[in-house]
This record gives sequence, structure tokens and C-alpha cells, in this order.
Amino acid sequence: MNILQKALDCAKKNLSKRILVASILTIGTISILSGCSETKETAGKKTVDLSKVTIVLGDQAGMTKAKVEASKVLEGTPYKVKWASFQGAAPLFEALKAGSVDTAPAGDTPVLAAAASKVPLKIIATSVSSPEAVGILVKKNSSIKSIKDLKGKTVVVSSAKGSIAQYLLIEALKEEGLSTKDVNVKFVLPTDAAAAFKAGQLEAWATFDPYLAIAEKNGGRVLRNGKGINTGLGFITASDKALQDPGKKAALQDVIKRISKAWEWENQNKEKYVKLYSNITRLPNDVSRTINGRVNAEVRPFEEKDIRAVQKVADVFKEEDVLSKEVDVNKLVDKEIFTAK
Repeated sequence: MNILQKALDCAKKNLSKRILVASILTIGTISILSGCSETKETAGKKTVDLSKVTIVLGDQAGMTKAKVEASKVLEGTPYKVKWASFQGAAPLFEALKAGSVDTAPAGDTPVLAAAASKVPLKIIATSVSSPEAVGILVKKNSSIKSIKDLKGKTVVVSSAKGSIAQYLLIEALKEEGLSTKDVNVKFVLPTDAAAAFKAGQLEAWATFDPYLAIAEKNGGRVLRNGKGINTGLGFITASDKALQDPGKKAALQDVIKRISKAWEWENQNKEKYVKLYSNITRLPNDVSRTINGRVNAEVRPFEEKDIRAVQKVADVFKEEDVLSKEVDVNKLVDKEIFTAK
């Protein structure tokens, strides 16, 4: 009996040890799991200190900045905003690629050209304008009376290869049974081209607002505008680097809504804005009225129809060897920054 009792006591001790070890392991596992859960929850609750964030908004000819400042939509932002304006899309996208700006607003074709050139960008919003904001023009007294008369002539395109003005030229020539091989195409930045056009040094110029409206005011005659050819669509893009930065991404989600409201304000305050725009740009009121009557009617979230329209443009540019590679527009869209209301 003594031997049997000792065996039972020993078994009890071993069982107690196993229970103890199992309990310790269980408690440890629960603690570890609790820790994981706590970490995730804490991570989910982490907020960005926007007061330490600065975003640099790129612009072309001050067009975006003018509306934003006039509408005062950026008042009270928890982050800091800086502006950087360029005369055309080409230098603007160079700045985006270099990391000098976080956003770049541009027409559909410059965005495509930038994407094909491996500029790391995403579309975060669509801007809607009138196709009449782009045109091919000559001096009023020019012997060139129609697009057909451009055959054998030199046409200056602003601002660089892949612009909305180049797309208009390609398609306008096609309408008349011509191609870009029938003309001599040169690319010149808008301000330089504007000076040359005013001096009568250009046979024909394909450009866009505000340069188009200014040239018209100074005696330019439009042969063909973008109606029926250009989409009238532009995009606000952001660099991949900015979108990967939690602080800048949070700021972009807020600023794009504010920019959209700036366009709403402008639509409700047309005459007031024309005067403000004239003060900012030092342009005559009638030129400002022309520009703002046909450019950027709204800024809104992208839609599927935008993608279809611009994909057609991308395909034409690839056929014309304007783009070095095919561009899938759908892959350029960021679907998180600006969502439909």
C-alpha cells in the first residue's frame, strides 16, 4: 500500500507540474495575443500631426492658385501650403519627378506623356474645361485661311511633346486628310512662343489658355479650336512619393476637397472672380473673362467615362509615336484621395 501511495503521490505531483506549465503557456499566449491586438488597435488610432506637414502645390500660369486664393478655401488648414507655378506642363512634371512639388494639374495629354516617361504619378481628381480652351491660330493678316493651308508650313506647338495642343494639331490635320508629316512641327514653351507670335515670327501656333486668349486679344485668328477633338478633361495628379507619405496623403485628402470648393465658388462668383483674376495676372478684364468662361468648370472625383475618353487619346498618341509606350489610364488613378460625395 505504501508503494502504491507513493506512486499516486508522484503522479499527482507530475500532473500538477503539467497543469502549471500548461497554465503558464496559456497565459503567455493570451498575453502575446492581447499584445498583438493592442498594437493593431493602437496603430489604427495613430494620427498624423498635420501641423508638421507642408505640401507644395504645383500650378500652371497661376490658374489654380488664383481660384484658390480668391475663394479663400485654404484658410485655416492644419498643414502648411506652398505654391510653385510653371509656364507649362513639361517643366511642371519635371518638378514633380524631382520631388520639388507634390501635385501637378495638367490637361489629359501631358499627364499621359509624363506617365509614359515614367514620372511617378497618380491621378487624384478630374478637372473639366471647355475644349475651346485650346486652338491653332495665325496672325490676323496671314495668308493661311484654313487647316489645309498648313501643308508645308511650320507649326509651333506649346509647350512640349505630348501637349493638348499637339493632340489638337494631329486630329485637325486628319480631318483634312493630312498628317503631321505634311507640316514642320516645332515645340516651344508658351511664353517664348507668345513673344515670337506677337512679333510675327510664327506661321502658325497651337496653344492653350491663357496664352490662346491673350494671342486672340493681340490679333490672333483661330483656325480650329478643340471643340469636337479635345476631351476638355484635365487632371490633378500627385507624386507617388507624396501619396506614400502618411502626412502628405492626409493633407492631400483635405486639400483636394478645398480645391473643388474653389471651383464651386468661382462658378457662383463669375464677375467678382474675373476682376480678382485680372488683378492677380494683370490681364485685361475681357481676356480674363474669355479664359475663365472656358476653363476648369469644375474639379471632381474621376469617373469611368473620363478613363474611357482619355484612353482613346492615349491610343492615338501611341499610334503617332508621341508616347514611347502604351499607357493604361486605369492604372494611373488613385481611388482613395478624392471619392464621390
